[in-house]
Amino acid sequence: MILGRSERGKPPVEPVTLKILVAGGFGVGKTTCVGAVSEIRPLRTEEVLTEAGRPVDDTRGVESKHTTTVAMDFGRITLREDLVLYLFGTPGQHRFWFLWDELASGALGAVVLVDTRRLEDCFAAVDYFERRSIPFVVAVNCFEGAARHPAEDVRQALDLDPDVPVVLCDARERESVKEVLVTVVRHAMTYAADRDRSVTT
Repeated sequence: MILGRSERGKPPVEPVTLKILVAGGFGVGKTTCVGAVSEIRPLRTEEVLTEAGRPVDDTRGVESKHTTTVAMDFGRITLREDLVLYLFGTPGQHRFWFLWDELASGALGAVVLVDTRRLEDCFAAVDYFERRSIPFVVAVNCFEGAARHPAEDVRQALDLDPDVPVVLCDARERESVKEVLVTVVRHAMTYAADRDRSVTT
């Protein structure tokens, strides 16, 4: 994907703004991911987990987590002077999934963040984007102490289509997350171009 840059001495180019979702299971690192790259102070809607929510909140594997996103995370990153991404992190808890349709409206693409220790937690996100034909990238968040698995093993475990990119990342590191976002934009542009070609032929 190549977008023109403003030439020296000419007025700056009005940036293209794109909406990207960051989805995945509870405690997989979505809030951390958005915060790692956002050039503005990220909007967070985290609330403390309470005893009242214990019967409906599955905290297996993330017992040390004490807060949860109840609406969304929001951040912004300028990839180039003519390309700005607005990032919307979805809530991971099942009881907040009703918000996903509103957040997905107008999205160019999505990141499905994955923890290989709890791979089943991302099935719902993968299914959501597949059913709605929203292009997405699977990003394996490489937690400390977790076993590392080749991208192709993750692809097979999730039964992904061959064209869905699978990348390894560290949701705490800005450059790592930035590479994931570049991959999402490229994949979404290719997806849109392929769909346009299939319509015109």
